[in-house]
Amino acid sequence: MSVASSSLPKHMQLILADPPGGPQAMQLGQRDVPVPGSGEVLIRVAAAGVNGADLREREGKYPVPPGAPDIMGLEASGEVVAVGPDCERFQVGDQVCALLIGGGYAEYALAPEGQCMAIPENVSLQDAAGLPEVFCTVWTNMMDRCALQPGESVLIHGGTSGIGHAAITLAKAHGATVFSTARTDEKCAAILRFGADVAINYQKQDFAEVCRAETDGRGVDVILDIIGGDYLPKEVALLAHSGRLMIINLRGGKKAEVDFGHVHSKHLTITGARLRPRSIAEKSSICRLLEAHVWPLFAHRKITPEICAVFPFSQAAKAHELMESSQHIGKILLVPDSVALA
Repeated sequence: MSVASSSLPKHMQLILADPPGGPQAMQLGQRDVPVPGSGEVLIRVAAAGVNGADLREREGKYPVPPGAPDIMGLEASGEVVAVGPDCERFQVGDQVCALLIGGGYAEYALAPEGQCMAIPENVSLQDAAGLPEVFCTVWTNMMDRCALQPGESVLIHGGTSGIGHAAITLAKAHGATVFSTARTDEKCAAILRFGADVAINYQKQDFAEVCRAETDGRGVDVILDIIGGDYLPKEVALLAHSGRLMIINLRGGKKAEVDFGHVHSKHLTITGARLRPRSIAEKSSICRLLEAHVWPLFAHRKITPEICAVFPFSQAAKAHELMESSQHIGKILLVPDSVALA
């Protein structure tokens, strides 16, 4: 039997891009507030995080997984206002942040209970909206699959993105040496502020040359790549013995010519992964690992959120334009107009 707050409205505000297109394709709409099914909770959204996948979905270039709503938004924070049957961890009135398969760009969002997390200590309800997608991505790829160890080195591309900030801060908290790239001196300064040991302006420097010089020619143990394309052969050559290359995006292209002699002789691992299509069980497991290993870092202020800008739903186009400009440092958030005006 589901349990719901007695004050739920019938309708909710949301953002849609129909038909797909540029930022101006996003318009406010209205739908019925959804009802949680078995194992689901309904969240009154305080804020939703903006991610690169949202931009591609808005353009009609990102096929959504089966079962995903036609509403953008892969993460949100807010108050639980209804719980479906078989929910055990949360109840009406709890404040949570959640990893979503979609639906965050709305006043109310459904989430599997297992993909909801309590708000970390020392993080506001609004700022928590920018945590689930990036920290789940970084944990499962850099800490789990690549098994980054204390004392190892890691190269993180795009250090001022939400992913970049999460990866730098988590790697440093874990005792790794961090190299990271960005496109401007201002962004390189931000990377150093996040805790990176070496910031590389890729428009002025060759990242592979800098990493080799800083490691006396050894190379790096782990590379977190969001570019692909022409970066791949340079990264394979840069990896140290037993190094691991994790591909989480392919903005620079899906094809490259790679010397697999490096893979063979240096015992390298090359892998890739996507988070959104994974099962609820897999994503719920990652969320439990964040609560156990990452949330305490927020509680002890070893990691803090990095929020660049907050826009109301009615200005969603400006939020996407800012992300497309690549001028942002940290996360961009959207809040329902009712929250922004409160």
